[in-house]
Order: sequence, then structure tokens, then C-alpha cells
Amino acid sequence: MFVKNLSECKEIIANDGCRLQELLHPGKDPVELPYSIAVARVEIKKSTYRHRLEQAEVYYILSGTGRMHIDEDARKVSQGDVILIPPGSVQWLENDGKTEIQFIAIVSPPWTKAGDTRID
Repeated sequence: MFVKNLSECKEIIANDGCRLQELLHPGKDPVELPYSIAVARVEIKKSTYRHRLEQAEVYYILSGTGRMHIDEDARKVSQGDVILIPPGSVQWLENDGKTEIQFIAIVSPPWTKAGDTRID
């Protein structure tokens, strides 16, 4: 059995600028999975950088409200929403609410630095 608590995960600033704790990654944990999972947050009135992943990504919004941008589309998102981000899409998340946005990010295949490109 493998169990890991979020409190054991160091917080980093991800390539897209959000604060992130990588909860599960087959390259770092003793698991064989086709995906990685992280918990991320975007502070009030901040946004992530425009970026693209080679992999598919899913966000599940735990708290907060914002505006999700995927390529040319944008939509208001809030707690309970799940967002599918196709591979290769330009994406960013704006926090336009009054509280921090916290979300789970699932990347399949697992996230890699080489597959994550910031668009300036």
C-alpha cells in the first residue's frame, strides 16, 4: 500500500507560476501509473503564465473562482468544475475572485519539464 500526505510535499513555483505541490508522480514515487497528480493554487488577482503541455491535463477546482483560458476559448470556473485541457493547447488560469483558487491537476502521461513550455 502506498499512502502519502500533502503535508509531505514541498511547495514549489511551477513553470506556469502557480504554487504547486506534486502529490504523486511515477518518476519520484514507488508507483507505476500513467499520470501524475499535483495540488496547485493561484493567489487572489494573479494568473498563471500562458503555457502548453505536450500531455493532456485535467483540473478539478477545489475552491475559488476564476477564468480558464484554453487556446481561443475562455470560461468562468469555480469550485466543483472539472476542466479538460487537450495536449498542446495554450492555457492559463486567472484568479478574478476574492479568495485563492486551489485545484488538483492530473497530467497524463505524467508531467515532464521538457513537455511544459511557457509562452511569453
